[in-house]
Amino acid sequence: MEKGEILARKYCQSCHAFPEPSLLSVSSWENGVLPNMGPRLGIFNFHFTEYPSMRRDRNLPAGFYPSEPLMKPEEWQNIINYYTATAPDSLPPQQRTFPIKNDLAIFSISSPAITATNPVTCFVKVDTTQSPHSILQSDILRRSVTRYDEDLKPVDSVPVAGSIIDIDFRASPMVATNIGQLNPTNAKLGKLQNLFINEKGKMNLDTVAAIEFLQRPVQSVQVDLNGDGKPDQLVCEFGHTTGALSWYENLGNNHYARHVLRPLPGAIKAYVQDYNHDGLPDLFVLFAQGEEGIFLFTNRGNGQFDQKEILQFPPTYGSSYFEMDDFNKDGYPDIVYTCGDNADFSVELKPYHGVYIFKNDGQWNFKQKYFFPVNGCYKAMARDFDGDGDLDLAVISFFADYKNQPEEGFVYLENKGNYEFLPHSMQETQQGRWLTMDVGDLNGDGKPDIVLGNFSIAPAFIKSKIPWGMAPPFLYLKNISK
Repeated sequence: MEKGEILARKYCQSCHAFPEPSLLSVSSWENGVLPNMGPRLGIFNFHFTEYPSMRRDRNLPAGFYPSEPLMKPEEWQNIINYYTATAPDSLPPQQRTFPIKNDLAIFSISSPAITATNPVTCFVKVDTTQSPHSILQSDILRRSVTRYDEDLKPVDSVPVAGSIIDIDFRASPMVATNIGQLNPTNAKLGKLQNLFINEKGKMNLDTVAAIEFLQRPVQSVQVDLNGDGKPDQLVCEFGHTTGALSWYENLGNNHYARHVLRPLPGAIKAYVQDYNHDGLPDLFVLFAQGEEGIFLFTNRGNGQFDQKEILQFPPTYGSSYFEMDDFNKDGYPDIVYTCGDNADFSVELKPYHGVYIFKNDGQWNFKQKYFFPVNGCYKAMARDFDGDGDLDLAVISFFADYKNQPEEGFVYLENKGNYEFLPHSMQETQQGRWLTMDVGDLNGDGKPDIVLGNFSIAPAFIKSKIPWGMAPPFLYLKNISK
């Protein structure tokens, strides 16, 4: 076993954090992860078994896979033996100090009328930039973005060629991120499109892309990164086996020059913040593929950035979202982080999936302070929902244990102080699969409401008792706290 561990630490750790055998079951290592990692080491066939690869993908750059194996067959066998001999037969169940109770009473739930089966909502947003406030919802199958009023009635809709999964409401005009194809691909089908509101309040999505040929972009942020007075575009190109974090320099007259900050896939969420107070916008970015972690890109001026990984996670975590929120009110934002993507090479419930809080020590070093396990956790948003002066957490899961504990699909973590949270849920939130969520004051009463977007089509391995087919496209959780 010693030889296998030495080899694993040498080769596996060259691309990402070292994956301990205990992170997955024997079956996941043997039948999922290792066969898919073999080609990255130039091993395409082993013991008369062909490993899955994308060698015929024309979208991959030349030399993506090694032309020759990086190790001898017996060395690869040593790695296999190491993982299969030391990994557990099955992963332990999640352990919670407090059970999730269906007793949440500070929200009332409503939904729009169900007009079609199988809603596939990939984006929801409470738009508070215009009055009256409204909800925007994007549906993949229906290829549209629809606006709903406070009564949850559709009042406007625009067709989309592709899938809108993010809108930058602060941009002028607003910028919609079109992923192109939601399913994994290396093709450059994504684009950024300007979204206009005409004098009658109606949406108009520009069919001419502002920026095109993007690899599955999932977020864009309009910001002047080089200080020339023109708004640039920061783009998270999540991609698949290839991708990048890039910024597109505004050259004027609708022309952009691409600059790659990190030429690797998985960029999923970015925040712009001048953390060192030098007047230049810096970037905090979560990567969710391979080398999973949160990276800080410090702006040195003239479009130049230094890169530092401030948090690193194993590649099995399936990072899904993060926020920067000040929980202890010391003036330094802490990090709320979720992991739970569970549709890759190791489809099994994982005890480390859930929501984490990492405390900022004031020197921009982060240490874990809190963890609440949620199978398949996808997003957590921190707000003072109950009006008691501290930050609570609204949490969704896309790969919940729907068969045994469907209440973890939506969890409200009530802050009781000193990083102790009580979990609550509602029976009504178990009628969908929540891929996306947003928080905003829809009715203008000064209290944060919640919207849950329903992506009802589930992979075959998802086991559930929930009849999702006739579920609504989203749920509106109106805040009725006093």
